[in-house]
Amino acid sequence: MARVLVTDSLAPQGLRVLEQAPGLEVVDAPGLSPGDLLEAIRDVDGLVIRSGTKVTGDVIEAGTRLKVIGRAGIGVDNVDVPAATQRGIVVVNTPEGNNVTTAEHAIALLIALARHVPQATASMKAGKWEKKKFQGMELFNRVLGVVGLGNIGRIVADRARGLGMRVIAADPHIPSDVAQKMDVELVSVDELLERADAITVHVPRTKETTGLLGREAFAKAKPGVLVINAARGGIVDEDALLEALDEGRVGGAALDVFIEEPPPAEHPLLVHDKVICTPHLGASTEQAQRNVSVAVAEQVRDFLLDGTVRNAVNVPSVSPELLEQVRPYLRLGEKLGRFQGQLCPGAIEEIEIEYAGEVAELRVAPITISVLKGLLESVSDRVNMVNAPVIAQERGIRVVETKSTRPMDFASAITTRVRGCMDRLISGALFHGNQPRIVRIDDFMLEAIPEGPTVLIHNHDQPGVVGAIGACMGDAGLNISRMQLALVPERQEAAMLVNIDPAPPEEVMEQLRALPHVITAQLVDLGR
Repeated sequence: MARVLVTDSLAPQGLRVLEQAPGLEVVDAPGLSPGDLLEAIRDVDGLVIRSGTKVTGDVIEAGTRLKVIGRAGIGVDNVDVPAATQRGIVVVNTPEGNNVTTAEHAIALLIALARHVPQATASMKAGKWEKKKFQGMELFNRVLGVVGLGNIGRIVADRARGLGMRVIAADPHIPSDVAQKMDVELVSVDELLERADAITVHVPRTKETTGLLGREAFAKAKPGVLVINAARGGIVDEDALLEALDEGRVGGAALDVFIEEPPPAEHPLLVHDKVICTPHLGASTEQAQRNVSVAVAEQVRDFLLDGTVRNAVNVPSVSPELLEQVRPYLRLGEKLGRFQGQLCPGAIEEIEIEYAGEVAELRVAPITISVLKGLLESVSDRVNMVNAPVIAQERGIRVVETKSTRPMDFASAITTRVRGCMDRLISGALFHGNQPRIVRIDDFMLEAIPEGPTVLIHNHDQPGVVGAIGACMGDAGLNISRMQLALVPERQEAAMLVNIDPAPPEEVMEQLRALPHVITAQLVDLGR
């Protein structure tokens, strides 16, 4: 029975998803203190949070059973993702559950800022009628600059065009033809700053985006520009924004997020006449709360019960459709990596993974990770699909991924080349749609089932070798279930891959190596 700890308020619909899942036990304990969280995390397999819980390195270290952390919402800055990755813990979020709600809030802030709605409301509630004081800006035909054309940025652009605004956007990851289909002009950040009457940011807070709108940006911006941040605190430099407001370079700002939340009561932006602000309400609608609660609950449930990964921030996500396509290749890739890792007696410097044929048309990142997982199993007992790339990097293993359309003997093939302790090439393919086979070892072509204890023998091509090997194993009481042979006639060398049960002890392996004409004999266990 897997246990799931919920430490922030989750919509009832989300809790029901977890509670009704067979095989899951739910502990609903919102508002735990940091000390209580360290105790509670010790015996749970999954953790579901919102923004209130801080999942520090200490919490992750204490969660010895922890396998997955689910964040109901898009931001994971309250989770030590590198520490989770190091421990092999999947971190998932819900990037789509509040897209519309957050985009609508950004538009609401833009309109309220342009027409001074909050200030005018406060003035009237104070018994005043200051009509001339609150003359606003008409948004029709104005230029809106959208920084970040992801899921939320695209919705904002669409809604802004509905207001009759001209939309330009800066996003280096979006092709120009995609932007054109949205009727959005793609420009550089500098050009956006120069042309935009209002700027709204919709990017995650990263090392690159922290302080993106700062002193340098405001100096380049169009005088009197409006600034909206309903993304993450820190993307807009608050000190630089205050200076730009006071100097008139920025005409007004609407902030839903702050570097420190809640911000201190004496924060100068909170009391500034040209600033309107809300307490991180971007996702605060009933529909969004329900959506993200159900989404994160389903993701945690599915990962714990059947290993399905969706919307992970530290491992390539695999949709059910893609998983159906790549599942056989994941198994093949792990077998190839396991084979390479057990054959190599020392440090590996590089592994090159080449995808050829139909598999090259797929999203192969999860397959590459499965190869690394198999490769590193012999050197680490904590490797999994989450931390395999991290462990490879720690060990200085260079990972090269290539795709090829060259003609092959198989519809799809995966070739792994290891360099370092030794140089070795092993290729695999799928037979009958989903059955993995080893089809090449160095220069030897064969068709072998990668399963269970397996002996790889390299020998001179001489009469009697196969019989001597069979007799040696038979004398030791070992059963040969399969034997595949390969030959390189020009070198008069042969190879055989022998599936055997049970695994031969070391003394039998030494006897095999001592047989006439045997060059090498290596034992690997390729699993089920």
